[in-house]
Amino acid sequence: MISLSHQILNNTPQEYVRRRKPDWLRAKLPGGPGYLRLRQIIDQNRLHTVCESAMCPNMGECWARGTATLMILGDVCTRSCGFCHIATGRPATLDLDEPRRAAEAVALMQLRHIVITSVNRDELPDGGASVWAETIRRVRQSSPQTSVEVLIPDFCGDRQALQLVLDERPDILNHNLETVPRLYPAVRPQAKYDRSVQLLRRAKQQGLTTKTGIMVGIGETDEEVTALMRDVVERAGCDILTIGQYLQPTRHHLPIARWVTPQQFARFKQLGETIGFRHIESGPLVRSSYHAEDQVLSLSDVAPRGAG
Repeated sequence: MISLSHQILNNTPQEYVRRRKPDWLRAKLPGGPGYLRLRQIIDQNRLHTVCESAMCPNMGECWARGTATLMILGDVCTRSCGFCHIATGRPATLDLDEPRRAAEAVALMQLRHIVITSVNRDELPDGGASVWAETIRRVRQSSPQTSVEVLIPDFCGDRQALQLVLDERPDILNHNLETVPRLYPAVRPQAKYDRSVQLLRRAKQQGLTTKTGIMVGIGETDEEVTALMRDVVERAGCDILTIGQYLQPTRHHLPIARWVTPQQFARFKQLGETIGFRHIESGPLVRSSYHAEDQVLSLSDVAPRGAG
């Protein structure tokens, strides 16, 4: 995987970054009463979070605020993306009681907005879509005041599987593109850029608020980021975009090509708003669910259910 990354990076002006993280990438360490309360809820309900599995740098800040991104369908992914720290393999089981426990945890958190994501389960006939649908229904039943944001996989392009999720009408439908098309062979080898754009387009056509996210500093150029932003607005009408710095989880993952400055992140945000996104979170530590509730509040037609 690393050799493939170097081959791709050789086509760009960036070089493999070996120096220490810059000061603007300092994150808050986990701790405090809010963090401990959330830790207890997650553990007691035997749930997983992408915050932990993906080593999110914002875990300390978000958990202290009492918010976490739940990860359903277990904690083993059938794909081997070059950037991701989540364990890869063939999951041993499918936990059909997970939707109930997830809903109970959301009720205990007493949130106005919840983000739920999952691993890829390509070995399942529907990619786990039926579990997704059941989870959304259960959360709505237990916490009707909570708006639901889902960060879903591509279900291998299975339109019927995707429709199971769309029929539950999540308040925000998120599917990350992760990177520019040229880097897919190294970054998302089992995914297809056009397939992901079509997923976002289909959700938008059915009237959902849509969202996607990318990493920068993994080998792309600024011009490629601009082209992606134009493409996803023009072809899919996407509403929300998140842009954050790629951080290499371990030495076995893809290398960092550059540290993108806060000033460049600000330029990305300004450009994206000009292109047509309704809301953009762009910054070194931004991740898909970072300040997700604030994003909902910025869109007048997707207010949290407990608002007002």
